[in-house]
Amino acid sequence: MNRYGMTIPLDGVPLAEQREWIQELEQLGYTDVWSAEAGGYDGLTPLALASTWAPRLRLGVAILPAFTRGPGLLAMSVASMCQAAPGRFVVGIGTSSDVIVERWNGIPFAKPYQRVRDTVRFLRKALAGEKVGEDFESFSVSGFRLGVKVEPQPKILIAALRQGMLRLAGRVGDGAIINWLSADDVKKVVPFVREGGANKEIVARIFVAPNPNKAQVRGMAKFAIAAYLNVPVYAAFHEWLGRGPKLAGMWDAWKRGDRKAAVAAIPDEVVDELIVHGSPDQCRAHIQRYVDAGVDTPALAILPLGVDARQATRDLAPKS
Repeated sequence: MNRYGMTIPLDGVPLAEQREWIQELEQLGYTDVWSAEAGGYDGLTPLALASTWAPRLRLGVAILPAFTRGPGLLAMSVASMCQAAPGRFVVGIGTSSDVIVERWNGIPFAKPYQRVRDTVRFLRKALAGEKVGEDFESFSVSGFRLGVKVEPQPKILIAALRQGMLRLAGRVGDGAIINWLSADDVKKVVPFVREGGANKEIVARIFVAPNPNKAQVRGMAKFAIAAYLNVPVYAAFHEWLGRGPKLAGMWDAWKRGDRKAAVAAIPDEVVDELIVHGSPDQCRAHIQRYVDAGVDTPALAILPLGVDARQATRDLAPKS
């Protein structure tokens, strides 16, 4: 595989103390570091630090929600990262979820498809230095001109689950960011993106726990699966993927408010499909299945399921 990424920051150490960890990722052969933005660190600060700590790594954010920054501020944030790491920053834009946007940030989760589409179109113009005055379907901008020069232009990838957003990622984006899916699921989603061109990049956030204790991983991973796959957008995604019958018991128990029963109802095979686990060699072989199915950039996310995060990065390194 050409690219091989790791999600940062790693668990267990404050962000200011992770310089050596991130430098080691570069030495171990990782090509990318990817951040996230939900309820912990913001998506850009870890990358800004990594831009100076490890100057050869490509920096990606998966994702910046299209709702939680205004268009102008989002353009300024992206431009700042582009200047901090010229040619090395990849922008990920997505809807996020109603939980993060509406419940946590008090912003109406309205017209998510249109908001992402309009945000990408606006960013293209703003980052190119155009003065933007336009009534987009989901927001309006009047007379905004970015005061920072951006060169070269960054890739803009779109976080996508089902057909509409996957096609949008191929049509107006430079590719897609996908997550919470199996290696076999990749075969279903990638063709929709590649309708927009064979050169569209596919980044997959892959959850990994290099722990050979299957019972331990399965028992702990079910809590993470329940937390994510009961969010409406992810529930609809897995229904579309055909995983509905396997997850029906979990969804029913969750709706009744019985969290314990919901976790217990998740089949082991669902864990094995969605979480990469086992020995390091088994994990690498499983990650390769994602690549063989059409992923260009695996972005590994270490789950703290009986593993030490830093040792896990060493165990999974491409040079191991």
